[in-house]
Amino acid sequence: MDKLKRFAVDYVTYVVKGSPAFYAWIALLCALILGLLYGTYLHAADGLRYTGLTDQVHDGLYLANFVFLVGIAAGAVTIVFPAYVYHHKALHSVAVLGEMLAISAVLMCMLFIVSHMGRPDRLWHMLPIIGIYNIPNSMLAWDTLVLIGYLFLNFIGGFYYLYKKYTGQPLNDKFYLPLIYVSIVWALSIHTVTAFLLNTMPSRPMWHHSMMPIRFISTAFAAGPSLIVLIFLIVRARTRLWIENSAIDLLATIITYCLGLALFLTLSEVVTDLYANTEHAMGLQYLMFGMHGFNDLVPWFWGSLAAMIVAFAILLTPYWRTNYRLLAIACILAFCGIWIEKGMGLLVPGFIPTPIGEFTQYFPSTLEIFVTLGNWAVGFLVLTVLLKGAIGILLGEIAYAATAQDKTISGNAEVSIAPELT
Repeated sequence: MDKLKRFAVDYVTYVVKGSPAFYAWIALLCALILGLLYGTYLHAADGLRYTGLTDQVHDGLYLANFVFLVGIAAGAVTIVFPAYVYHHKALHSVAVLGEMLAISAVLMCMLFIVSHMGRPDRLWHMLPIIGIYNIPNSMLAWDTLVLIGYLFLNFIGGFYYLYKKYTGQPLNDKFYLPLIYVSIVWALSIHTVTAFLLNTMPSRPMWHHSMMPIRFISTAFAAGPSLIVLIFLIVRARTRLWIENSAIDLLATIITYCLGLALFLTLSEVVTDLYANTEHAMGLQYLMFGMHGFNDLVPWFWGSLAAMIVAFAILLTPYWRTNYRLLAIACILAFCGIWIEKGMGLLVPGFIPTPIGEFTQYFPSTLEIFVTLGNWAVGFLVLTVLLKGAIGILLGEIAYAATAQDKTISGNAEVSIAPELT
């Protein structure tokens, strides 16, 4: 128990120390979180009154970010899978960083669900046993279940690994490896269930097709590794932890294949819907070209498509893909393009037109934007804390042996000084 206490104290002590740039980053995140707190207060008082949501479009920016972030959480498995199944040495040494990202992403998912509810005080209705947990009939209940399970798997696995590193003890493979293998399969389940949350609605033809889970998984395995590559490049530039080129190159290859598959699936959907040109294609037509003067989402679609195509062109060329400056640009474009495509470009057009043919514009209100930025700020604050502590342990700067040695030296010094004082 003493080791566990020392682990917590040393971890926190190490994390709170940093450079002026580190404190400026934390201050920026805290400022954005203030906007989230104000928005949460308004939601608790008046529900979703201050949002741009309507009876026709009742899922907007909050749920769009939730859908995207489930993919980011699932995308962390692109580190864990090759590290433990294919024994990729370079990724194995930093696989715990992927688990830290998964924890942060799932926490952000939960924050966006709370924001989307409009009344955070009613969150208890979604909790198993004590709430109205409608399982197996409710797909949202299944989604809540798999997300909570994935959070616990990554939290236990990640911090168990860090604790063993901290104490210098070997891992118990009989406990740890099954946990890792279960989390790999679980990562696929969280985004599959999220896809089922949408494509099981026959009244929404834009979502109601069996390709949705495959599309979700492919974009998750492009956007997640894109963020991981950016984090790896920042870690290499700002810390002493060196991440091998082979780890970054493998992730870049995964992004290339998955982004190419995502673009192919998007093209297939466009051809399938627009060739027949039935009323089921009206949501896609509204998204791509606008209808009846409603065209606010048209720039979002074409901007997203352009970003993903440029990113894919960079990644498809080996010379450009191994140029890490160009790779960073490609990852940013892929990340932003998929965020638009899986968020505003997927969720909102599913409601327009409504099943009875109504057209209603939706655009996020200022409050929605501030709450969204605040939720992302909480996620990045948690991610910063988790990554900094994990890097400190991987570098050996946080270690129980060093702490014990310092205490021994301090105790010996007190003993040697005591006779002189008497």
